[in-house]
Amino acid sequence: MTDTTDTPPRPTLVYLVEDDELVRRACEQAMKLADIPVRGFSSAEHALAALDDEPPGVIVSDVRMLGISGLELLERMQARDRDIPVILVTGHGDVSMAVQAMRAHAYDFIEKPFSSARLIDVVRRALEKRALIEENQRLREQLGSLRDTPLIGHSEGIQRIVRTIDSLAPTDVDILILGETGTGKEVVAQALHARSGRSGPFVALNCGALPEPVFESEMFGHETGAFTGAEKRRIGKIEYADKGTLFLDEIESMPLALQVKLLRVLQERTLERLGSNASIPVSCRVVAATKTDLKQLVAQGRFRADLYYRLNVVTLELPPLRQRLNDIAPLMTYFISQASRRFNREAPAWGELDLLRWQQHDWPGNVRELKAAAERLCLGLTDGLETTPSADISLNARLDQFERSLIRDALRTTRGNVAEAAEALRLPKKTLYDKLARHQLDPEDFRTTSRN
Repeated sequence: MTDTTDTPPRPTLVYLVEDDELVRRACEQAMKLADIPVRGFSSAEHALAALDDEPPGVIVSDVRMLGISGLELLERMQARDRDIPVILVTGHGDVSMAVQAMRAHAYDFIEKPFSSARLIDVVRRALEKRALIEENQRLREQLGSLRDTPLIGHSEGIQRIVRTIDSLAPTDVDILILGETGTGKEVVAQALHARSGRSGPFVALNCGALPEPVFESEMFGHETGAFTGAEKRRIGKIEYADKGTLFLDEIESMPLALQVKLLRVLQERTLERLGSNASIPVSCRVVAATKTDLKQLVAQGRFRADLYYRLNVVTLELPPLRQRLNDIAPLMTYFISQASRRFNREAPAWGELDLLRWQQHDWPGNVRELKAAAERLCLGLTDGLETTPSADISLNARLDQFERSLIRDALRTTRGNVAEAAEALRLPKKTLYDKLARHQLDPEDFRTTSRN
């Protein structure tokens, strides 16, 4: 699974384009005093020439300049990177110019004369927007790589999950995912988001990894001065996830006091940042995940019953790897292929004895543990597993066990349809009938099981 831990954004540079040297220097000084990185230019031509050298996060430009005007600069930036906010500075009373700027998709405009406070406020809001855009792009890139990661396996358990995802993804229903550590809860959440058609980002938050003192700010955001040390406004994870998906892993770790606030967000689809009374609408799907029986925690008073029932509209229960042993081969093949590309190593060969040993392992870490074993193999190490096949079972007996389990799984998946099972196993139908007789397997048993 991909690590979705947030990484600090790089410092964002502001381009200040102003042909009046005194005004330019005054604005540069104001931004530097506000700890905003700034680079001044006397013309739009000079600013455009520097784009490849040190790209900006925000551009502030006077409109009326010799050569390329501020509006022309805006048009060129729209063609080059429309995600860079451009703030235009217009003359006093020039209403038509301001309207033209906004129609050309300027982020904002500042009317001369303006105060340093006005400049800093608009620039900070633009920087915040740019930071949001960069965060969304990073998350989309992660999502793009995960979209190439299928929910691998042919077992009935994993195929049932795939069918449920395809059915529920386009809806707005919040979902609870239950599964042991390493079963792929975040992969399922990513798949739900990828198939949802939502335009917003996938935002992941591990509730168990956040210290309680910062939990509320991280989730709901805060205004400047909301508490000691809150020097800047912060957008919380819920607000980040607007029009997207908010994935709350280890939700059982969420403090009880904040469970009330989350419940209100789920019910009303609005939130209030710390230090603010303003109600902010949010439209995000919440996918919560837990490895714990929340109903038992409710009985113990460690999880709110109302939040549990609000989340428990739809529950996806992921099977542990020990219950889908026939998926080990395709999973190992996929992870070894991934690791060989990542480490630039040749993919190691493995055979039936390796597979039998892997199938005898209990896999307490589930798919995550299997992925780690694949990576160790690609690095030329042992897989690190202690389980070895029993010495008193012959190789032929082990192979028979493995073959029988593959045939059983194929019959279970095809609901006892021998022709479809033969096609899935890439066997002639007559050969499969011979193996069914040898392994004493009756397709009718699987048809009955399916109806029940």
